[in-house]
Amino acid sequence: MSALFDSPKTRNIIEALYYQKLDELNLSYESIKVETSFGDTHVLLIGKKDNPPLVLLHGSNGCAPIALEAMRGLEKNFRMYAIDLIGQPNLSEGLRPSMKDHSYGQWLYELLSRFSIRDAVLVGISLGGFIGWKALVYDEKRIAQAYLVVPAGIVSGHPLQALQKVFLPIKLYQWRRKLSYVRDFLRELFTEEDDFAREFLSEVLLHFDQDFSPIPLISRKEARKIKTPLHIVGADGDILFPGEKMLRRAHQIFPSLKNTILLENSRHVPSAAGNTQIVNLINQQYHGIAIQP
Repeated sequence: MSALFDSPKTRNIIEALYYQKLDELNLSYESIKVETSFGDTHVLLIGKKDNPPLVLLHGSNGCAPIALEAMRGLEKNFRMYAIDLIGQPNLSEGLRPSMKDHSYGQWLYELLSRFSIRDAVLVGISLGGFIGWKALVYDEKRIAQAYLVVPAGIVSGHPLQALQKVFLPIKLYQWRRKLSYVRDFLRELFTEEDDFAREFLSEVLLHFDQDFSPIPLISRKEARKIKTPLHIVGADGDILFPGEKMLRRAHQIFPSLKNTILLENSRHVPSAAGNTQIVNLINQQYHGIAIQP
């Protein structure tokens, strides 16, 4: 993992921001590193041990505390395993697995096996959603339900729009080092302003090796292999993975699809109210309870 940072100093800065966000959440947690074929993976364990297991996967250029903040409220009713995705700027180590084969699926299956997790609820956000369906295609027997939130790898957005509104500002920031470019692309991806995201990404984009390779889309054949009940959330203003387009294709290719939600007036990263809607969906299905926005 250290090879993906440009210096030990940079890694220390990112780790400090990681713990800053984790401390802000004021959650009781266990911190564990698990050996896998792809490198040591860091996992945060939260919630009562006798609660149903829930595996939480964050998005690209992120970390487990960011996903925990988005899904706040699930920790009261589940035993949460918030995983730092390997190959991302967090506390896990090792190299970035290939997106073209079954590596991510194998990696997650190894983790579930190490923890002896069965009948898990899987919640994958963005890149975590991509890893979620990769895991289901690889071996789904330890997963009982899967919630894919604005997942990568089901549809693509308009390439020119993504280039102009997201990738060009990132490249300009990396070249000119002006925070205004970070604000530009965050406005396109985030429904609400997020000061921590701006601070975190301003470091990550300069000092962590980025992977801008195209994300492969799930094939109809792969989708039909999945028997686990699926719940998919899209966002109507998502320029990376347009929500309406994604949900249309999901209904066409996933025989195990149970329900979908299209978040209105939402960009790729939902608002606090949008996240509460997702948390309520999961809590209501398992426990018949909801929290207020």
